[in-house]
Formats: sequence, C-alpha cells, structure tokens
Amino acid sequence: MTLSPGRKAARAAVAVAALGGMSFGASAIAATPGPATRPASAPALVPAVAVRSVSAHQQVPQAPRLPPVVTQMIGGGTVDGHRWSVALEFHRTLPKGYTLPARPDGTTAPGTSSLLCQRMYIGGVRIDHQGGPWADCRPVDGTRDPRVAGGLGLWGLHDKGLSGSRLMVSTPEAAVAHGVVSLSDGTRVKAATVAVPGTVYRAWAAPVPDGRTITAVDQYDARHRLLSHDTDWH
Repeated sequence: MTLSPGRKAARAAVAVAALGGMSFGASAIAATPGPATRPASAPALVPAVAVRSVSAHQQVPQAPRLPPVVTQMIGGGTVDGHRWSVALEFHRTLPKGYTLPARPDGTTAPGTSSLLCQRMYIGGVRIDHQGGPWADCRPVDGTRDPRVAGGLGLWGLHDKGLSGSRLMVSTPEAAVAHGVVSLSDGTRVKAATVAVPGTVYRAWAAPVPDGRTITAVDQYDARHRLLSHDTDWH
C-alpha cells in the first residue's frame, strides 16, 4: 500500500513516541525496589538510570563540616606506674578567651583562623598547665596548615622534660607512618602516627621512663623505610 507524505510523517511520529515510552519504562522499572523481573543474564540497567537521573544543575555534595572542636587521641598507656596520654585538639575557629600572640610591631600573624593544641598528661596532670588553658597551643590556618609538620619534642612535668617520666611527641610529615624511640637499656618503643579527622594534623607519642636516656629517635614510612634518624635527645 502506498502512503501519502502526510501519513508517512504521522506513522514516524508514532514510532518515535513508542520508543521514547519504552526507554522511560525501562528506567522506571530499574529504579523501583523489589525483585528483578529481567533474566539473570540481562545487562544491568542501573548505570543508564544513574546517568539519566543526574541533572546539569545538580552540585556534588560537599564533605561534612567539622564540629567546632575535634579531639583526637594520639596515644596513651602507663609509664613508671602513672597513666599518660597525648591528644591533639583542633578548634575550627579561635576559641573565646584565646588571644593571638602579637608580633614585635604589635600586629598578629596572618593566616591564623584556627587553633591546634597538644594536650599531654602524666598521672592526671596536664603538662605545662601552669601556662594556662592555652599552653602548648598554636594558631593555624584552617585544617591544612603545612607549618605544623616536622616538630619533635620531649615533654615532662619536671626540669623542662629533662628528668622524671617524659613523653616524646612528634608532629611529622605526611609520609611518616610511625616512630621508634630507642632507650639506653635496649628498649625500643614504637608509636603509630594518628591524624585528626578532616585535617592534615597528625602526631605520634611514646613514653620515656624516669632514669632512661634516649639513644635514637627514628621515623619510618608505611613500607618501613627509614626517613629520619636523630641522636640528639637524652
């Protein structure tokens, strides 16, 4: 049968509409929960549905915002019969009551919107508590300030950390996975690096008993390759 041009166009439009309806129907079935109605060998429809459901105006969800204060335990245990612990405490904004240190010209350093504190305890007493609530805290530039990395210190309650029970604390570079403190009696204390969630700030901590001296402090990456070797501690 010969069709006129008008009938050909009408029949083509009906075919296109039918195909469009089949495509929408497949998407709706794939997105509806319940038992699958297609054979096990049929290709999955989820990728196609996912592509069709994304709008050009939709935005990628952002990571959850950090709470005002994040406290991360770095290490803890017992030394000389006393409980010890070290934690990093990150304040997303400068806390009330904290005053930025002034430079010689009376101004404050730029890029100091947040605060990072190192909280260290031996026998329930916070190290440097005499300096007030913000002792051992430093202003930082948000969650990713590279100036913090690379610190290493020996801390204690007596004689500026040179005697009594002490804590070796490192705020290492990102590649450092753990540290090892070697003592004069042959003991080697290993401590893993722990990061504050949502930030680049990290640390490891190890106890040093009273009467022991430090022969070396070594830091390693995740493949146990030596990154640093320090013999200047006692």
